[in-house]
Parts: sequence; structure tokens; C-alpha cells
Amino acid sequence: MLKYLLRRLLLTVPVLIAITFIVFGLTELAPGDVADYFISPELQMSPEALAALRARFGLDQPVLVRYVNWVGNILQGDLGYRFTDGQPVGDVIARRLSASLTLIGVAMLIGVVVGVPLGVFIGLRQYSFWDFSLTGFSFLGISMPAFVTGIIALFIFSIQLRWFPSGGIRPVDRVPTLLDSLHHLMLPSLVLSLNYIATYMRYTRFSILEVIHSDYVRTARAKGLGERWVTWRHTVPNAILPVVTVVGLSIPNLVVGAVFTETIFSWPGMGTLYLEAVSGRDIPLLMGMNLVIALVVLLGNILTDLTYAVVDPRIRYD
Repeated sequence: MLKYLLRRLLLTVPVLIAITFIVFGLTELAPGDVADYFISPELQMSPEALAALRARFGLDQPVLVRYVNWVGNILQGDLGYRFTDGQPVGDVIARRLSASLTLIGVAMLIGVVVGVPLGVFIGLRQYSFWDFSLTGFSFLGISMPAFVTGIIALFIFSIQLRWFPSGGIRPVDRVPTLLDSLHHLMLPSLVLSLNYIATYMRYTRFSILEVIHSDYVRTARAKGLGERWVTWRHTVPNAILPVVTVVGLSIPNLVVGAVFTETIFSWPGMGTLYLEAVSGRDIPLLMGMNLVIALVVLLGNILTDLTYAVVDPRIRYD
């Protein structure tokens, strides 16, 4: 396992280099100029002032030199500074990333804890009342957009019933406690978890239906083993691998996967930060966020592969 992990980490080095090329290259190919952000349309800037502005940001240097300087700063932990307020990009991303990890991490945890057992439950009861009912719920959960679910939940539970706050990550009129933070987290995480519950439940159901008709399951029943032993010893462990893949593919959503939910509930996460960066043409922030997203995708793939060996003892990477 350790050798495989080291190999994967070494293989990510050329991938990371390619990612930096792509992130920097897309920024260079984007229309306009970085210096245009600081030029007011009402004021006429002289060519000398424009040249001084470009020199200030190093835009007068060749592309390769600017790329090497950018990568060198990244290796030192410097992602640059925002155009809008001059804050360090790394600090801004760290603050917003922690909020997104909390929100989407809790939503994914709810999705796994609720969705996988429900998938096993209806997979063992094909064509039953529960199968049709929960499968219909899964279609609804997958097809309904997050902004529709969020608005409905906000109207019912925050405005009408007043059970939950209407937005924010913590109260602003007093020192927040753990219960206050959980109270603000509950509604947006539940709204976001509906899609995860539906997705994980459907994949678990399909996988269970495929496994229960396998020869080794029929053999286990023919030996006289109890149904509970057959289910949790033979069926579920062999059916869980596709679900692990789906959960692993959901890990990149931890970065910018909750744009609509964060916007509706005024949650200060990475999704709303990405929208701010795009609308404001904040180039350093965009480049830093794209790099972080790529890193999360790579780490998610590695964690998914390692989880395979934990879930299925037959898989040995050594």
C-alpha cells in the first residue's frame, strides 16, 4: 500500500506541472489584459502610465518568465494578491475552503449514512412498495435543481416556521457557540445532502441487484447461511465498490460544488468566492482557485483508489 501511495504521489508531479501550464495558459488566452482591470473607462490613461502599470505587474516580461515566476511563488506558498482588496489569495482561499469543507463534507456524510443503507434496503426488496417510493424520491432528488430546493426550504423552514436561520455561517449579534454554528449549518447541509442521498441510494440499489443474483450469493444461501449473514458478509461488501467510486467522484465538489446553496443561504464558501472572482475578473484569485480545485481532484482520485483496498480485501496494490 505504501509503495503504491508513493508511486501515485510521484506520478502526480508531472500532472501538477501540466495543470500549472493549463491554468496559466488559459489566463493568457483569455480576452483582455490584466491591466484593463485598473483602468477606469471615464479616465484617459497615458501610454507612459499604462506601461508603468504593466511593468508593476510584470506584464512587460515574456510569457515563459512570468510562468516561471508564478510557479516559483507557488512553491513558496505565495498565490499572489487579490485585485479587489489586496488580500493574500492563499489566506482568502483557506478561509473560504474551510467553510465549504464543513458544509459539503457534512452533506456528503449525510448522503453516505442515509443513502447507502436505503440503497441496500430497497435493493433487497425489488419491486416492493418501498422500492417504488424511494426510487421515485431519488428521481426527484437528482432532477430537482439545488436552487429550487434551497428556495423552498428557505421559505418553509426559515421564513414560515422560523426553525432555522435564513443565512450566514454564525450569528452576528453575539459570540457564537457550537450549537449556534450547528443551527446555521443544519438547513443548508440537509438541502445539499438530498442530491447525495438520491445518488448514493440509486447506485447502491443497482449494485445490490447485480450482486444478489451472483453465483457465490446463491451458493451461500444453499449452504444454509442466514439471510442477514448473506447480506452483510457476501452481498454488501461486493456491491460497495461502485458506490465508493461515486463517492470519490463527489470529492471535487468539496471545492466549488455548492454554488447555488451557498448563494441562497449566504454561506461564505468557495462557490460564492468563485463567482466573485469570475464577475470581478480577479485573475490571481481565479488562478489560485483553479489550482486548488485541480489538487483536490488529484487527492480525491488517490483516496478513492486507496479506499478500494480497505473495502475489498481482494485488492492489493503491492
